[in-house]
Amino acid sequence: MSVLPLVFTSGWASGVNAYAVVLLLGIFGATGLTDDVPDALQRPDVLIAAGVLFLCEAVADKIPYVDSVWDSVHTVIRPIAGAVVGALLAGQNGSLPDLAAGAVGGSTALMSHLVKAGTRMAVNTSPEPFSNIALSTAEDLGVAGIISFAIFHPLAAAVIAGTLLVLGIVILVVLWRKIRRFRRRRAQRREEKRLAAAGVHEPPD
Repeated sequence: MSVLPLVFTSGWASGVNAYAVVLLLGIFGATGLTDDVPDALQRPDVLIAAGVLFLCEAVADKIPYVDSVWDSVHTVIRPIAGAVVGALLAGQNGSLPDLAAGAVGGSTALMSHLVKAGTRMAVNTSPEPFSNIALSTAEDLGVAGIISFAIFHPLAAAVIAGTLLVLGIVILVVLWRKIRRFRRRRAQRREEKRLAAAGVHEPPD
């Protein structure tokens, strides 16, 4: 079970930025800083692809509404990435069945992804882009920091990841009313555009 904390942490981080997780783990393994990273993540083609996709996400994730579209596309990608990374880590370590590790990594990635996507929907109700940029930068730095920390202190990193996950869920619940208001306003704007296109005008109050 020694690899479980790293699997859990990488799963949480994959739900936030899967490409950064693959890139960082691959770099740590390729440079010899750890023996826990499987060869599949250290391959040059994997590192190049992860680096390019990470740069794409770094840009898209900081643009209001574009980030929500990006999150929607990655609702499937991030949990799969968390499951695959978890299974590979378990296969490299041999102390946890691949299927169990994949389930832990994938489910944790899904939960953290839902927290991220929901939080972004709430942030996008604000017209200014600075909150998106600040939040995205904080997420990138957080993923980099916790993955780096997990390589050398996996148990402590898992505790931090678990705490962040719980806090994220609590914050998302608090923000849910704001998200619902955002959806209602968007639906209202669509209806107003539809009525305007049809030439229907609402009577004055």
